[in-house]
Amino acid sequence: MRPYFKILLFFSFIVSSTLVGNAQTLVVDKASESYSENFDIPVTIDSTTFDRFQIKLSTTDPSLVIHQVVLDKKFSKGTLKFSSVGSIYTIDYTSESALAISKKEKLLDLKLNTTNRFSDENLIVINESTFYNNDQLVTMTEKVKPTTANQFVLFKNDAIVFGLLMLALGFVFYTESKKQGFWPKFYKYVPGLLMCYMIPAIFNSLGLISADVSETYYIASRYLLPASLVLLTISIDLKAVFNLGWKALVMFFTGTIGIIIGGPIAILIISTFSPETVGGAGFDAVWRGLATLAGSWIGGGANQAAMLEIYGFNQELYGGMVLVDIVVANIWMAVLLLGIGKREKIDNWLKADNTAINELQKKVQNFSEKTTRVPTLTDLLIILTFAFVAVGIAHYGADVISTYLSANFEAVSNPRSALSSFGSQFFWLISIATLIGILLSFTPAKNYEGAGASKIGSIFIYILVATIGMKMDLGKIFENPGLILIGLVWMTIHAVLLIVIAKLIRAPYFFLAVGSQANVGGAASAPVVAAAFHPSLATVGALLAVFGYVVGTYGALLCAELMRIVAVG
Repeated sequence: MRPYFKILLFFSFIVSSTLVGNAQTLVVDKASESYSENFDIPVTIDSTTFDRFQIKLSTTDPSLVIHQVVLDKKFSKGTLKFSSVGSIYTIDYTSESALAISKKEKLLDLKLNTTNRFSDENLIVINESTFYNNDQLVTMTEKVKPTTANQFVLFKNDAIVFGLLMLALGFVFYTESKKQGFWPKFYKYVPGLLMCYMIPAIFNSLGLISADVSETYYIASRYLLPASLVLLTISIDLKAVFNLGWKALVMFFTGTIGIIIGGPIAILIISTFSPETVGGAGFDAVWRGLATLAGSWIGGGANQAAMLEIYGFNQELYGGMVLVDIVVANIWMAVLLLGIGKREKIDNWLKADNTAINELQKKVQNFSEKTTRVPTLTDLLIILTFAFVAVGIAHYGADVISTYLSANFEAVSNPRSALSSFGSQFFWLISIATLIGILLSFTPAKNYEGAGASKIGSIFIYILVATIGMKMDLGKIFENPGLILIGLVWMTIHAVLLIVIAKLIRAPYFFLAVGSQANVGGAASAPVVAAAFHPSLATVGALLAVFGYVVGTYGALLCAELMRIVAVG
């Protein structure tokens, strides 16, 4: 082949790649609201220049009615006409000057209403679309994304949702207090804490409530969780916490290593009988999506977002990975909670030394008994004052610190950076709340433990457990069996490694459960699991979870690269 022909071929390749990379696309996107009979469907365009267009649409179901079209602000200076004849909706738009679009932008919103329910279906049909620039026809690629609309949720009012969650908690505590009949036998095998988690999950699975339309989890995690950390830490013996020793850190890092090696091993195992499940090419490659799970299961949401940015996984497929994250992580948390009811047998099998844990519990219990009194209204109000003033300070500090670090340090503001977790408000919220509780433990405020500080903190924790359970949809376990199988194999490797190391070093089940949850569940659930053993231990879960934020991105990067090597070869 002659040199000039090679050069011509090269430039042809560059030009064609550019054209493919900047395709002129009209996209009918997913509905912005999945649980209402009134919802918006955004229409986006990408990489084009135009001064007028006409789009003719129809709906796939007679119950679907487009009753209004709203232009995005960028295009609002032009003239829009919207009309319908029979089942055809026509949108005409004219602008005085040409509009250049260099990246994906929202063109308009279709406002619809329906009386039927739709799950992951195409609701709109593009019958015809013509774009012009100076009377020259602009070729557009059309795409319609399947979406969910008007899904059934019986109770959307948060007051009712919270009432149902409290009903579930009250039912569990009442039945668990029974000394005779069926319930003592039931709770002998099923921990009450697990039921506090599973009943809301059943409510969600039946369509009674949904975390997608309720703010109760956000309120519990952002307000009640930091409040509980303050109250559960207020009487802590910090020296006794440090005396828990090296085994806590060993089990935490074992959990981290289990996630790092679990991903590539899971890909290897699944690829032997279902290679298409772990396949994909380019930004659709499954290993890129699994990298986001590694970020979530070692650190938390900020680390997960960092992995999505770094590896550029196709965001249209990202929802499948979020589903795996929710389903597998919640199943694993349920298993850990189930194990708490059998912890004595597990510790005996592990030949674990619980001396340091028992001493910490005993110190807190002795102090509580020493200061116990019948709480007055003043006592309860002061306890809540400590809790929620601390929450206010923690929120203020978290806002200031995260904003400052993000504004002044590129390593923090860049979502691709391993240090991006330090820009997370939730990271600082949990850190500051725990620090305030520790500082209060050195003051006379610790005496309010005798008036019930840790009991109120435990109530907040149980409410958080119920809201976490509400996020679990048991029916979704079977929605994407291939990806969920990868997640289950991955988590099994994580669990097996924890069990082996715990057996070798004779670590108590407490360290196994909290070390795992500090990785997989993060700051929202590690204190929950720790407090299930004893309220005085919640601080241990919080401290390890905060540590998980720090190492999360680094561990996830290593895991992602190992998965890439295994998947790509």
